[in-house]
Amino acid sequence: MHTPPWQSQQHSLQQTVEARLLEYTQSRWAHVPSRLAQSMAYSLLDGGKRMRPVLCLGFAQALGPLQPCAYDAAMAVEMVHCYSLIHDDLPAMDDDDLRRGRPTNHKQFGEAMAILAGDALLTEAFAALAGPLGAVFSAEEAGIRARLCQELAGAAGALGMVGGQVLDTAEGRPAELDYLLRLHKMKTGALIKAACRMGVVAAGGNAQALEAAETYGEAVGLAFQIADDLLDVVATPEAMGKPTGADAAAGRATFPAVLGFEKAQAMAAQQVETALSALSRVEPTPGLLAGLARFSVERKH
Repeated sequence: MHTPPWQSQQHSLQQTVEARLLEYTQSRWAHVPSRLAQSMAYSLLDGGKRMRPVLCLGFAQALGPLQPCAYDAAMAVEMVHCYSLIHDDLPAMDDDDLRRGRPTNHKQFGEAMAILAGDALLTEAFAALAGPLGAVFSAEEAGIRARLCQELAGAAGALGMVGGQVLDTAEGRPAELDYLLRLHKMKTGALIKAACRMGVVAAGGNAQALEAAETYGEAVGLAFQIADDLLDVVATPEAMGKPTGADAAAGRATFPAVLGFEKAQAMAAQQVETALSALSRVEPTPGLLAGLARFSVERKH
């Protein structure tokens, strides 16, 4: 079967991310307590779609040759994402036993170690953005790295992912579309949007490119979450690598529960069209970024 060029490019960037993460962990974590290093690596190096770092590198690459800070930004985004998965799976949060077909981090290493591994990955993300210890950067690159830290902190913190998790775990949360949109724009969408914006920042892109990345990232983030909710209804646990049907069992409001299955599908498709329209300012000829937008709703897991 013929592989579309964008998928070949995606695979290449995924391999680049894997290699960079492995090199970073081997060079930096040599003196980390071994059990902690194992727990961090268990969740960080277990593969996955690497969608967020690929989006980061995709936007940077669309604007010019990839710079070292773009690779560091991609690693940092993935570290934050993996930390969030560790904490999401904890008994006090979603209480999940499986992640990507394997025992969740707290099932493998214990709850305390999982919490600490998540904390460490979050902190390491900003160490990666700051660059190697003792490195001397030009004023321009130092400014770019500071902006990247701002972008990631905003997306990961109380106004982004953590705030969204609070809304998600709130007792008696309303089964209303407005609440659901706010929740997932923070919990899922904020980090995806930040990954896109960070790619533009790392490449020194202009305000127009940054606006396109923001519109694209917000739309793809929402489409991705709606697709997750739909897959929780129709996909098998084997395909997803984790239990399905948990949202319905818990009586949790999701997009198909609030809108109905077909209307949720239509909303996801509309978000993809919004993302593709914004892309024309960065990727005039549809390529990697257009392919990833469509993949966000066409994926099977």
